Amino acid sequence: MAGERHAIFETGPRLALCALLQSADWVEFGTVRDLIGVSDSAVSKHSRTLEEAGHLEVRKGSVGRRPRTWLRLTPPGRAALRAHLGWLDGLRSAIDAAPPPPDGP
Repeated sequence: MAGERHAIFETGPRLALCALLQSADWVEFGTVRDLIGVSDSAVSKHSRTLEEAGHLEVRKGSVGRRPRTWLRLTPPGRAALRAHLGWLDGLRSAIDAAPPPPDGP
Protein backbone atom coordinates (compact mmCIF):
# COMPACT_ATOMS: atom_id res chain seq x y z
CA MET A 1 0.00 0.00 0.00
CA ALA A 2 1.04 3.63 -0.45
CA GLY A 3 2.07 4.18 3.15
CA GLU A 4 2.18 2.82 6.62
CA ARG A 5 -0.54 2.84 9.25
CA HIS A 6 0.42 4.71 12.42
CA ALA A 7 -2.04 4.04 15.23
CA ILE A 8 -0.85 7.14 17.09
CA PHE A 9 -2.66 9.29 14.50
CA GLU A 10 -5.99 7.45 14.81
CA THR A 11 -7.25 9.81 17.49
CA GLY A 12 -8.87 12.74 15.68
CA PRO A 13 -7.28 15.53 17.73
CA ARG A 14 -3.78 14.06 17.23
CA LEU A 15 -4.23 13.85 13.49
CA ALA A 16 -5.67 17.39 13.45
CA LEU A 17 -2.78 18.68 15.59
CA CYS A 18 -0.20 17.11 13.28
CA ALA A 19 -2.00 18.29 10.15
CA LEU A 20 -1.94 21.83 11.54
CA LEU A 21 1.76 21.64 12.39
CA GLN A 22 2.93 19.86 9.23
CA SER A 23 3.44 23.03 7.22
CA ALA A 24 4.47 25.33 10.08
CA ASP A 25 7.55 25.86 12.17
CA TRP A 26 6.69 26.66 15.80
CA VAL A 27 3.00 27.21 16.64
CA GLU A 28 1.86 28.65 19.96
CA PHE A 29 -0.18 26.32 22.18
CA GLY A 30 -3.22 28.64 22.28
CA THR A 31 -3.28 28.86 18.50
CA VAL A 32 -3.24 25.06 18.24
CA ARG A 33 -6.04 24.81 20.80
CA ASP A 34 -8.20 27.36 19.01
CA LEU A 35 -7.65 25.98 15.51
CA ILE A 36 -8.31 22.33 16.34
CA GLY A 37 -11.16 23.23 18.69
CA VAL A 38 -10.26 21.26 21.80
CA SER A 39 -9.57 22.12 25.43
CA ASP A 40 -6.18 22.99 26.92
CA SER A 41 -6.10 19.62 28.67
CA ALA A 42 -6.78 17.77 25.40
CA VAL A 43 -3.95 19.62 23.62
CA SER A 44 -1.65 18.84 26.56
CA LYS A 45 -2.60 15.16 26.62
CA HIS A 46 -2.26 14.61 22.88
CA SER A 47 0.90 16.68 22.53
CA ARG A 48 2.51 14.72 25.39
CA THR A 49 1.69 11.43 23.64
CA LEU A 50 3.15 12.71 20.36
CA GLU A 51 6.21 14.09 22.15
CA GLU A 52 6.86 10.77 23.90
CA ALA A 53 6.67 9.04 20.49
CA GLY A 54 9.29 11.45 19.11
CA HIS A 55 6.85 13.09 16.69
CA LEU A 56 6.53 16.45 18.42
CA GLU A 57 8.91 18.95 19.98
CA VAL A 58 7.78 21.30 22.75
CA ARG A 59 9.46 24.58 23.66
CA LYS A 60 8.54 26.61 26.73
CA GLY A 61 9.32 30.25 27.28
CA SER A 62 7.62 33.53 27.95
CA VAL A 63 6.35 36.58 26.15
CA GLY A 64 6.73 39.45 28.56
CA ARG A 65 5.67 38.01 31.90
CA ARG A 66 3.34 35.42 30.44
CA PRO A 67 4.49 31.81 30.09
CA ARG A 68 4.06 30.36 26.60
CA THR A 69 4.40 26.94 25.00
CA TRP A 70 5.18 26.31 21.33
CA LEU A 71 4.84 23.06 19.41
CA ARG A 72 6.32 21.71 16.18
CA LEU A 73 6.59 18.39 14.40
CA THR A 74 9.98 16.71 14.36
CA PRO A 75 11.36 15.38 11.06
CA PRO A 76 10.41 11.81 12.09
CA GLY A 77 6.94 13.13 13.00
CA ARG A 78 6.54 14.69 9.55
CA ALA A 79 7.65 11.43 7.92
CA ALA A 80 5.27 9.35 10.05
CA LEU A 81 2.37 11.70 9.24
CA ARG A 82 3.13 11.50 5.50
CA ALA A 83 3.28 7.70 5.72
CA HIS A 84 -0.03 7.54 7.59
CA LEU A 85 -1.71 9.87 5.08
CA GLY A 86 -0.39 7.62 2.30
CA TRP A 87 -1.90 4.62 4.05
CA LEU A 88 -5.25 6.44 4.33
CA ASP A 89 -5.08 7.35 0.64
CA GLY A 90 -4.46 3.68 -0.22
CA LEU A 91 -7.39 2.67 1.95
CA ARG A 92 -9.63 5.19 0.18
CA SER A 93 -8.49 3.88 -3.20
CA ALA A 94 -9.25 0.29 -2.14
CA ILE A 95 -12.74 1.30 -1.03
CA ASP A 96 -13.34 3.25 -4.25
CA ALA A 97 -12.25 0.23 -6.31
CA ALA A 98 -14.44 -2.26 -4.44
CA PRO A 99 -17.51 -3.50 -6.28
CA PRO A 100 -20.80 -2.03 -5.07
CA PRO A 101 -22.83 -4.14 -2.66
CA PRO A 102 -25.70 -6.14 -4.17
CA ASP A 103 -29.14 -4.55 -4.03
CA GLY A 104 -31.51 -5.83 -1.36
CA PRO A 105 -31.52 -9.09 0.59
